[in-house]
Amino acid sequence: MSLLCVRVKRAKFQGSPDKFNTYVTLKVQNVKSTTVAVRGDQPSWEQDFMFEISRLDLGLSVEVWNKGLIWDTMVGTVWIALKTIRQSDEEGPGEWSTLEAEKLMKDDEICGTKNPTPHKILLDTRFELPFDIPEEEARYWTYKLEQINAFGVDNEYSIQESQRKPLPTAAAQCCHWTYLGWGDQQTFEDPDSAVDDRDSDYRSETSNSIPPPYHTTSQPNASVHQFPMPVRSPQQLLLQGSSRDSCNDSMQSYDLYYLERQALSPTSSSRYGSSCNVSQGSSQLSELDQYPEQEDDRRERDSIHSCQSSSSLSRDGKSNFGEQEKALEVTCDVEKERTCELKEMRDVAIHPPSDLVLHKDHILGPQESLPEENASSPFTQARVHWIRAVTKVRLQLQEIPDDGDPSLSQWLPEGPAGGLYGIDSMPDLRRKKPLPLVSDLSLVQSRKAGITSAMATRTSLKDEELKSHVYKKTLQALIYPISCTTPHNFEFWTATTPTYCYECEGMLWGIARQGMRCSECGVKCHEKCQDLLNADCLQRAAEKSSKHGAEDRTQNIIMAMKDRMKIRERNKPEIFEVIRDVFTVSKVAHVQQMKTVKQSVLDGTSKWSAKITITVVCAQGLQAKDKTGSSDPYVTVQVGKTKKRTKTIFGNLNPVWEEKFHFECHNSSDRIKVRVWDEDDDIKSKVKQRLKRESDDFLGQTIIEVRTLSGEMDVWYNLEKRTDKSAVSGAIRLQISVEIKGEEKVAPYHVQYTCLHENLFHFLTDIQGSGVVQIPEARGDDAWKVYFDETAQEIVDEFAMRYGIESIYQAMTHFACLSSKYMCPGVPAVMSTLLANINAYYAHTTASTNVSASDRFAASNFGKERFVKLLDQLHNSLRIDLSTYRNNFPAGSPERLQDLKSTVDLLTSITFFRMKVQELQSPPRASQVVKDCVKACLNSTYEYIFNNCYDLYSHQYQLNQELPPEEQGPSIQNLDFWPKLITLIVSIIEEDKNSYTPILNQFPQELSVGKVSAEVMWHLFSQDMKYALEEHEKGRLCKSADYMNLHFKVKWLHNEYVRDLPALQGQVPEYPAWFEQFVLQWLNENEDVSLEFLRGALERDKKDGFQQTSEHALFSCSVVDVFTQLNQSFEIIRKLECPDPSILAHYMRRFAKTIGKVLMQYADILSKDFPAYCTKEKLPCILMNNMQQLRVQLEKMFEAMGGKELDPEAADSLKELQLKLNTVLDELSMVFGNSFQVRIDECVRQMADILGQVRGTGNASPNAKASVAQDADSVLRPLMDFLDGNLTLFATVCEKTVLKRVLKELWRVVMNTMERMIVLPPLTDQTGTQLIFTAAKELSQLSKLKDHMVREETRNLTPKQCAVLDLALDTIKQYFHAGGNGLKKTFLEKSTDLQSLRYALSLYTQTTDTLIKTFVRSQTSQGSGVDDPMGEVSIQVDLFTHPGTGEHKVTVKVVAANDLKWQTAGMFRPFVDVTMVGPHQSDKKRKFTTKSKSNNWSPKYNETFHFLLGNEEGPETYELQICVKDYCFAREDRVIGLAVMPLRDVATKGSCACWCPLGRKIHMDETGMTILRILSQRSNDEVAREFVKLKSESRSTEEGS
Repeated sequence: MSLLCVRVKRAKFQGSPDKFNTYVTLKVQNVKSTTVAVRGDQPSWEQDFMFEISRLDLGLSVEVWNKGLIWDTMVGTVWIALKTIRQSDEEGPGEWSTLEAEKLMKDDEICGTKNPTPHKILLDTRFELPFDIPEEEARYWTYKLEQINAFGVDNEYSIQESQRKPLPTAAAQCCHWTYLGWGDQQTFEDPDSAVDDRDSDYRSETSNSIPPPYHTTSQPNASVHQFPMPVRSPQQLLLQGSSRDSCNDSMQSYDLYYLERQALSPTSSSRYGSSCNVSQGSSQLSELDQYPEQEDDRRERDSIHSCQSSSSLSRDGKSNFGEQEKALEVTCDVEKERTCELKEMRDVAIHPPSDLVLHKDHILGPQESLPEENASSPFTQARVHWIRAVTKVRLQLQEIPDDGDPSLSQWLPEGPAGGLYGIDSMPDLRRKKPLPLVSDLSLVQSRKAGITSAMATRTSLKDEELKSHVYKKTLQALIYPISCTTPHNFEFWTATTPTYCYECEGMLWGIARQGMRCSECGVKCHEKCQDLLNADCLQRAAEKSSKHGAEDRTQNIIMAMKDRMKIRERNKPEIFEVIRDVFTVSKVAHVQQMKTVKQSVLDGTSKWSAKITITVVCAQGLQAKDKTGSSDPYVTVQVGKTKKRTKTIFGNLNPVWEEKFHFECHNSSDRIKVRVWDEDDDIKSKVKQRLKRESDDFLGQTIIEVRTLSGEMDVWYNLEKRTDKSAVSGAIRLQISVEIKGEEKVAPYHVQYTCLHENLFHFLTDIQGSGVVQIPEARGDDAWKVYFDETAQEIVDEFAMRYGIESIYQAMTHFACLSSKYMCPGVPAVMSTLLANINAYYAHTTASTNVSASDRFAASNFGKERFVKLLDQLHNSLRIDLSTYRNNFPAGSPERLQDLKSTVDLLTSITFFRMKVQELQSPPRASQVVKDCVKACLNSTYEYIFNNCYDLYSHQYQLNQELPPEEQGPSIQNLDFWPKLITLIVSIIEEDKNSYTPILNQFPQELSVGKVSAEVMWHLFSQDMKYALEEHEKGRLCKSADYMNLHFKVKWLHNEYVRDLPALQGQVPEYPAWFEQFVLQWLNENEDVSLEFLRGALERDKKDGFQQTSEHALFSCSVVDVFTQLNQSFEIIRKLECPDPSILAHYMRRFAKTIGKVLMQYADILSKDFPAYCTKEKLPCILMNNMQQLRVQLEKMFEAMGGKELDPEAADSLKELQLKLNTVLDELSMVFGNSFQVRIDECVRQMADILGQVRGTGNASPNAKASVAQDADSVLRPLMDFLDGNLTLFATVCEKTVLKRVLKELWRVVMNTMERMIVLPPLTDQTGTQLIFTAAKELSQLSKLKDHMVREETRNLTPKQCAVLDLALDTIKQYFHAGGNGLKKTFLEKSTDLQSLRYALSLYTQTTDTLIKTFVRSQTSQGSGVDDPMGEVSIQVDLFTHPGTGEHKVTVKVVAANDLKWQTAGMFRPFVDVTMVGPHQSDKKRKFTTKSKSNNWSPKYNETFHFLLGNEEGPETYELQICVKDYCFAREDRVIGLAVMPLRDVATKGSCACWCPLGRKIHMDETGMTILRILSQRSNDEVAREFVKLKSESRSTEEGS
């Protein structure tokens, strides 16, 4: 249900302000509320209204009425669809709506309006958002509900047995509460639960924190079988209660099906408590109920219920106990004080009641009855057996020591734990006199249909004296009903003498036509008071005439009344027939009674007299009339012409008077007029008192018809207005005692009405309807006031009208009756509507009043505590039934599902009542209560399907195989149990989602049954699954594949039903962690399988000769097989859809290791065998293609595993693997390329021969160019012939990536070979190398060098040959580029091999200066890195640059030599050569020599030399070479050591002084050697010769070495 809040703010009308006195009426869902009337064309009401809404397809109807003298006229109406109303917690500014003149109707319901008027109204409508109860309270009630559901049933039947029974049919859908025997070890966890009111839904305002002793506390539904009790044999104990009364009460609706028809919840509903299965015949162990006139008895009825002993009969009348334990169902109730109880014990012992029988061999069938005359003999024995049994139970429970008076102690155990409680019990811990003193509404009822409690015992069904009296009064009300009485015939009348109004006793003021007078009976009153007179005109005329002797007139009136009664009896015979049947009166007695009743009507009041005692007790919520914001109230009471008043209570709006007045009344049509006044003692009031009869301010009145009074009544009356101008609020409490002549000892009319309503309900439901509540069809705003079919409804309405029973009292009485049948079809919906209107009556104020809803309810004649208690018990019962909603409201029954919806609506109405009427701060929210109930049911459902999984699954899927019981549950030997359980869980969740969620849709934001079902089922399942897998992990007795399959099922269950639940949003699920070890086990096993598979695939591929898989796929099938297997393995991991990132990362790391192992093993096997295949034509290419395909597939798998999102460790592992495979492929390409070395060597050798034959100059003439091109083609032919065939094959066989690798290797081999064999051919023996170094020393050696070079086919290339080679290189480059299909041009250009070759070639065409400059720049470490110095030389170098010309001058000072290492036998004369090496030195002095020093190994020279460098080049292209030599006369000087000092080191500083270590020789790289070889061939160039000689020098051989 939703809470609709409407604030009626203000309106704007078109017209004169004087003509508007308007009020607003709101109607929605049969509930109607009205504002106060406000004058003016812009009225402002500012009143709030709240409605409970269960149907959002309806609308809110708003009507604005203008008050008139006689009738009201409608100003306009507006209809607002509920679906369009906003939801908010806060009030808004409202919306202006245009009022329209007419309503649009469809199917008797308003669907819109039409014809706009110029008037507007401002309304603020909203649906209130649900509020939250405190978390602590929520936890408390959750715990209590779980505790309720946790009670186990240990004896009698196992859960499995009870659940295998078929579900009940529609007739038995309601829950049965039976005792199946609790084990002795069962205890209550909560020691306070027996007497504390926490079993109720909230802390009752009537409870105290410390309960009083047991004998002063109400014990509703106290049931022995809620405590442990011993197992007894049938011979020891079998108690049965008779099930018949004089009405032949139908027992069918009360039957319990002990064994055949157990509609239990999966956790066995029987644990929940008491099945007070007592028929009306067995409820009267107490004789004190027969004397309702005793005040003490009446005071006790609200808190004491009768002592009952009952069991139950099966439908066929036979005992269903068999060999089972006998269920003892005893409900004990304590009457009065101890004296009364002792008296009752004695009375029962002497005169036992006629409905207690000891059954031995025979159990009564439904149609059997006990003969009255034979009933007395066995009762004493039965009573003794009964008392003995209960005493024995009490002793076993150790409630009290077995001492003292046994008759007392049997029934009065001491202490708070002594009581016997049912789960529905809500003790009334405060013994307070209820208001009014109407006897309790009591409906003894089976748990099957309604609540079982002291509140529900219909004592009126057994009170024959009361029923007899009510029967007469009902006939009297119906034979001459008020609804058919003759109205007064009023006419304007002119008084000639001072005359007072019969109604208000005010004078009829004026000169003429002062008032109204009835032409029939002569009564006079004001025009405004004529509607207040509602007495029957005929009867009043008869009474008046009989007193004044007008016999003829009297006779005529009597005849008219007789005729009317005859017509009534003739036209409505069914009414009197129903009354006769309800009260089971014989026809003869009925006829006689009808005559008596008619005569009593005709007698009127001529023979009627009564003594009336009225006690004005107190009032509540009076209007404040004084300036102080208070009033000084007093009360006047008038009966007939007698008037009395109370004392004044000053300054109090809730005064208490407690004053008693006595009256005598001789006219039944008289009225008691109770008026409340505010006493004014100022001068103005005293002046007013002189002029008027009423000087004080009027606070309200209540007019009571004397005919509506009987017996002793304690009643609250709402104070009414006297005129429209009156401002009135509040209620007054009166205690009225009426002794009518001839009716001195009868119950009050409220009690009589309760008796009538209960008996009528009982007759129509239990006797005529066989336990099914007949729901009348009624439409319109007042449909909720229709309780029965037309005939029965007329009976109760006429009785209420005649004897002044308020409509709200009727509604509450009917609600109490329905509470006993709340599980019957259709009843919850009726109760929900009824309670919603009761709520509306108390919570919606219709006048400007300061009376709170709580105070209005406290002034209820039904009794505040009584109704609250009834609701509390109903709420508890509803909770318990909702906690087994699968049994009570099966999904297969649409009618029961509708009842489920209505039951929740009823719960919501109860919450609304507690919040708005009782004004409790935080009653349990209906949505939370329902949610807790749903969870409780699901808990028990899960337990049931877990314990009966095999049977349920076999039954559902018609499996015929049988398993022994021990193998039906979960086992560590196999995993068969869990898939079955998952299937059953899914069926439960689906049923909740599809059947129950659409029904329980009242709280869309807070409760979705499907989601709660999934949440609870998953929570319970996960606990069991986790524990089971922990056990499995210890043994691992199942295959890893079985665990994986179960993992997939659990994953599917989670993803399908659990993943999107709001409660689990943002949480990482736990289930992957349960299976982690099993998945890793599977991955370990899978690695072995993959490696084995790899070896097999390679063997098959090798056997087939590594054939291509197809013409488009250039690799063989082993790659495909390996990755197919790996992808299948990964697909399994991927399909697990692991939501836990850490666990998924773990899986990926493990799987990455597997991939690495498999692929590296593949690469190792291929690498090992590859050289053997290089001689084959295609095989090496296919194998390299395989390697490349491994890399491609690995990249795809990397992306499939997550790519950039993959776990870093796994990603690094795969990247490293990719690099390893790349390296392997590079190695294979190199091996393959090197395999062509021999053939390429041969081709290049042929090229060299052809090149050697090229002659001519390298000038740039066209002819020369053509000649060069032609020569280049000739030179390339041997190489091209070789490459053509091979590269064409590679292009078709190799994948593009592999082809490029092969081309790169071939390119490398070709370039290196050409450089090695053509441009710089090797010096094959030591003589050639030595000749180069000695050529410069002795010119005679040059010819030898030339001869050597020719002999070695190593000659200097001519410029033309260089041009030919250059062109040939371009051709080779284009060939390898292959128009874009081969290697990229950028690669070819930048390749080091080509650059090296080109560089060597370019050196042939460079000048000597250029080559020397290149040498100096490239050879940076000629003298560095001397490990074993031959000594050292100290020199100082200064560099000067001329500021004008830019010429450089270098000054070198040779200071000394030190530690020269030289051995000689003769004279040692060391000197130093200083040579400047660099370009442009041909015309400058390049070399200086110091003087020699004799026999000094550390000579000092201090000689300075000057070199001029010119300005063409910078200092960085020059170097100084220092050479220390030993001077020898007439022979060559011997070299001791050399050092080189580049001037670039000096250029930055301008000056340098250092010690230079002396090395054995000059160090140079390949470039230096190439330059030296080229320069050595320039025999005509002095600089070149000198340079070669200089760089070729090395340390001479020492003497003696």
